[in-house]
Amino acid sequence: MNYKHLHYFLQVAKLGGVLRASEQLHLSPQTISGQIQLLEEALGTALFIRSGRGLALTDAGRMVLGYAESIFSIGAELEEVLRGYPDKGRLLEFRVGVADAVPKTIACRLIEPASRLPEPVRIVCREWKLDMLLGELALHRLDLVIADAPIPSAVSVRAFNHRLGSCGVSFFAAPSLLTPAQAASFPHCLDGAPMIMPAEESAVGKRLRSWLGAQSLHPRVVAECDDSALAKELGRRGMGVFVGPTVLQRDIEKQLGVRALGATPDVVEEFFAISIERRITHPCVTAITEAARNQLFVEPARRRTKATRQTA
Repeated sequence: MNYKHLHYFLQVAKLGGVLRASEQLHLSPQTISGQIQLLEEALGTALFIRSGRGLALTDAGRMVLGYAESIFSIGAELEEVLRGYPDKGRLLEFRVGVADAVPKTIACRLIEPASRLPEPVRIVCREWKLDMLLGELALHRLDLVIADAPIPSAVSVRAFNHRLGSCGVSFFAAPSLLTPAQAASFPHCLDGAPMIMPAEESAVGKRLRSWLGAQSLHPRVVAECDDSALAKELGRRGMGVFVGPTVLQRDIEKQLGVRALGATPDVVEEFFAISIERRITHPCVTAITEAARNQLFVEPARRRTKATRQTA
């Protein structure tokens, strides 16, 4: 493949026509048309079709456009990294987006391994709605998105899901809520209890409501929160029972001074790393995925077995 031809194709696709691209590139329209024709011959497929007075991308053209944007974005990044090297050394910038439904403690645990790489890393974090973060990822403004769900089918973004792991949820209550009724056997103690629910449209919110219905449990919903940190703070103050990842049960009890009423593996919280890379190559993303799969979301028994083997 001739990458000069690919560059011409990218300019025509972005600017919407050969004439505008020729003005931008200071080349004749005939030259650009000929170069794109050579690219189409090399790829064995048409990239443009006539649409009125202009050009429109074919399905293959849209796919090639995604790859072209990635190729030239990486080239620009390479130039930026090498500018001033080795005088400045390489400072690796890692731009990560965290979906607002992901618990803050889980997000911190997932991101932390990226800060322990041998080379210096500057981590830039963004928190937003998942669909907005995926838009930023598509524009190469983020290297990774951490989410509690895979890419929604309604979102048209060329990216890949990398499953980090999953865990059940535990139910927590402040000491002021621990009446004799709350001391009853789990999960019956949830029936009629005040509860702070995750947002109805969130993945865990849907699963929790389904599980409560299957158990014929009818808690009294006193609040519904998008932000898990806000739900925990309200729960700490005794407003109601709240849920959190079972892998963090001890941490939540210790940090908030609350008590776990019980846990269920049937309400699953899943976590995904979403990137434009099919095969992970970014060292920060590699560190995050390996730590998540080998440490954070490993069952306690398996974690102890691994630790024993490493000690031996």
